[in-house]
Amino acid sequence: MKIFLSGVSCVGKSTIGKILAEQLGHNFFDLDDEIETFFGTSIEKLQSKFLTQYSFRKQSSKALKNLLSKKQSKRCVIALPPSGLMDPYWRIVEKSKGTIVVLKDSPENILERISFFDIDSRPIQKVLTEKEKTHCFSEIKKDIAYFGLKYIRADITVDLEGLGPIESANKVKESLEQFKNEKNKI
Repeated sequence: MKIFLSGVSCVGKSTIGKILAEQLGHNFFDLDDEIETFFGTSIEKLQSKFLTQYSFRKQSSKALKNLLSKKQSKRCVIALPPSGLMDPYWRIVEKSKGTIVVLKDSPENILERISFFDIDSRPIQKVLTEKEKTHCFSEIKKDIAYFGLKYIRADITVDLEGLGPIESANKVKESLEQFKNEKNKI
């Protein structure tokens, strides 16, 4: 079974995905890491080579296609980028016959988990000023609205408000079981 986790940046896709994959005995893949490995460069450097985000997604979707062709991806959890349900990623995800789960949380909680990386994808320690927090909060809300238009393509949406990583993974697992049971009834 393939499980795709989608949602805005810093909602917890990678952290929850690793725990969920372990619980299910599946492999875990973070598509951002797979893209960097496939192209031998950081996401930011790769993005800078393209005029539009669409052209970047078109090129980087080759890494997703490559990943899904591997034997290890037969039973896996894949953390998609926020744009993971947009063309051209969507065409690949849709054909894979996996289950798509969108992770949701409040902008306030996402802001608390926000992380920053340099051009080489190395984490940066950064303490935000109040002005930067206000700006980031606004950007998170914009991302939720923008990407949310595509998140309706998901099979399941799981609200993580107030949950820690293990509780969140458990809630996703329960939602997957419920989805599977309902699907089997049809």
